[in-house]
Amino acid sequence: MSKSIYFILGGILLGALGGYAYWYFIGCNTGSCPITSIWYHSAAYGAMMGGLLGNIVTPGDKKQEKGNDTTDPDQKAP
Repeated sequence: MSKSIYFILGGILLGALGGYAYWYFIGCNTGSCPITSIWYHSAAYGAMMGGLLGNIVTPGDKKQEKGNDTTDPDQKAP
């Protein structure tokens, strides 16, 4: 597996734990909050947000400098 999948899975795990912790410590007393009134809704929302954040911070390939690029799509082959 590539390195980036570990960042995404770690984000999902941390997000789910954070969502559950939010429900446990803060939550919604009235029950009218659609996300934080039920623990698994809060954990699933946290997992989704953690996965998205993990996808953003994944280490990628370094971009090539513009002057070092040997393939120019505008040039025609001789």
